[in-house]
Amino acid sequence: MSEPSREQLERWDRELVWHAFTQMQEYEPLIFTAAHGCTLVDLDGREYLDGVSSLWCNVHGHRHPRLDAAVRAQLERVAHTTSLGASNPTTIRLAERLVRLAPPGLGHVFFSDDGATAVEVALKMAFQYWRQRHWGERPWDERRDPRPEKTCFIALADAYHGDTIGSVSVGGVERFHAMFAPLLFEVLRAPAPNLYRRPEGVSREGALDYYLARLDELLAAEHQRVAAVIVEPLMQAAAGMVTHPAGYLRGVRELTRKYDVLLIADEVAVGFGRTGRMFACEHEGVSPDFLCLAKGLTGGYLPMAATLATDEIWQAFLGTAAESKAFYHGHTYGGNPLAASVALASLDVFDEEQTLARLPAKIARLREHLARIGQHAHVGDVRQCGLMAGIELVQNRDAAEPYPWHEQRGAVACRYARGLGVFVRPLGNVVVVMPPLAVSLDELDRICLAVETGILHATQS
Repeated sequence: MSEPSREQLERWDRELVWHAFTQMQEYEPLIFTAAHGCTLVDLDGREYLDGVSSLWCNVHGHRHPRLDAAVRAQLERVAHTTSLGASNPTTIRLAERLVRLAPPGLGHVFFSDDGATAVEVALKMAFQYWRQRHWGERPWDERRDPRPEKTCFIALADAYHGDTIGSVSVGGVERFHAMFAPLLFEVLRAPAPNLYRRPEGVSREGALDYYLARLDELLAAEHQRVAAVIVEPLMQAAAGMVTHPAGYLRGVRELTRKYDVLLIADEVAVGFGRTGRMFACEHEGVSPDFLCLAKGLTGGYLPMAATLATDEIWQAFLGTAAESKAFYHGHTYGGNPLAASVALASLDVFDEEQTLARLPAKIARLREHLARIGQHAHVGDVRQCGLMAGIELVQNRDAAEPYPWHEQRGAVACRYARGLGVFVRPLGNVVVVMPPLAVSLDELDRICLAVETGILHATQS
């Protein structure tokens, strides 16, 4: 069978492939055929710097020799084995590696497919935990009885945790989630700790106390029925790269302990070096009850996710078959050895190439560019956490008045940047810059200059 022509590929892409988060009536095909390092190559051979890490998951660049070799080597052994009552050495080794790397106390790993499923697992585990935690004395803990009334979750306003029904329930991005409201379960909302859009009368310096006080009030009133609080540590990515006040995560952890509520840390977007440390929780010395990982777990190569849990959680699921305490949840490809092999190789590359040690210079260079871009008349705010950044476009800077959504100013800026050889995507009026951690300083300069030029073009009228 002959290779399809460019015209065939583009027609099939428009008419057969249903793209995520895309209005297909307006879609214009952009087809990448190859990649190398931090560069993507399209059908015409044009090259684009990957300014969003292929949706925030690529870490060490495309076609990294160590990662390519790991997949090939695993293919010589076995491509897939089920995790339902069976295992394989590669996935076992990855679980052990993650437990060693994770914040203290997270000693058990449940593998799934992507960020939404990692969150779904944590929600279901938290729910089930309260129904069946142990009666009686245990040698390492006080008496703890089941609390089946704890069935509700607290999530932040503007949260995004994925697109399965459970993860959408705890999500709070109206444009994405409003359609599915009749399908969702009840969730209590704490205000998003947004430093840019604070309530009137709340200063930047007073924001931390204000937002923690609101969560404290909510927990005080509702903790008897709350199973867990779920947060994206340090930065709410899909909300528009919203950075939290320093100390907020630590405060949330203290409040969940105060009120006997579990903490779920969704590090799908912020994990694996994005914030400058391997895990965002490390910045504030926080150990959650659940840690949700995906995206950068395999360096951006293959779908894989992991939900890490404490021994306290694990113990509540142990018992005889007759007790029906097992976690009846699973995915066909959960713990896939091909994905596990490249995840292990990615963690090796972190060590071999000193990826984290090289980040401060890149983070500082990005900060320099953002400081300049932030001076433009229609840039209302720039937000950065490590090598993640959002540039918010506004029509009135003094009043922080956003452009109307339908004008798609962020998309216009990103399309212009693409013409300059940089691939970036917006979140509404927020232009996102989130390159692979392997990006060079020169490549980072080129990305930021193209984004800046695109913003000037998009806001000139």
